Amino acid sequence: MSYDADEIAAVSDPGDIDRETHNRGDRFVVGISNYLAWLFPVLMMVIVIQVLFRNFGRIGVGPGNQAWMDDLQWWVYGIACLVGVAYAVTTNSHVRVDIFYDNYPDQRRRRVDLFALGWLFLPFAILTWDITFHYAYASILAWEGSDSPNGLHNLWSLKVIMNLCFILLAFAIYTRILRILSNAGENTGWARFVWTLPSVILSANLVIFYAFWWITRWTDPEMNPRSIARNGLMMAEIEYGPYETKLTVFAAFAVTAILGAVLYARSAR
Repeated sequence: MSYDADEIAAVSDPGDIDRETHNRGDRFVVGISNYLAWLFPVLMMVIVIQVLFRNFGRIGVGPGNQAWMDDLQWWVYGIACLVGVAYAVTTNSHVRVDIFYDNYPDQRRRRVDLFALGWLFLPFAILTWDITFHYAYASILAWEGSDSPNGLHNLWSLKVIMNLCFILLAFAIYTRILRILSNAGENTGWARFVWTLPSVILSANLVIFYAFWWITRWTDPEMNPRSIARNGLMMAEIEYGPYETKLTVFAAFAVTAILGAVLYARSAR
């Protein structure tokens, strides 16, 4: 029985499938992932060694000295899995539970992929990066360590790496979108804007929010950092009916509208 090259690659290295269509961003994600994939054998070895120690012996003077192995498993597993998500996005090797997708024509598949990546997954990655950024920053300020005296300390470093992994994930999603648009001959500024519109709005809001947060921080150093988000420059809220929305959100929509108008005008011209 003969096998297609892509079928073999799908088992051995999905990163080699359609390699000729990959852009530099795709190859960067695949390269990083291939190196960090060696974390999984390391994880397996740590688990096996710990099981042996628990059943046939012990380290030092007590089982508490094995706490660093428990921490190491979580560290390795967390980093490897987060990078693996970015790899799966780039190589399209994730599990797709969709009974309709396989029967769609190529153009509809492309539209489904673009919508799922640009309108659903990329905003999630950006939002999660923002949340984990504060998570990591608070951990650095506290110089957080392990809960166990015999565990791996400097836990803040793991949280920083986790935040960087979400940057890698967002990068992988965006470069995959660029590849899909390039293969369809639609890689224009307007097309990229349309297929990443929620992410553009969210990114604009984050940039504006943090810009005014830091401006307030520098111009009024006496203000409590926790209160800047409520009382800082451009942090006021506009009420409309039962709802309230910060000025930074309206500013983000305005910036996005201007950017969209410019890109549309260039595309039409």
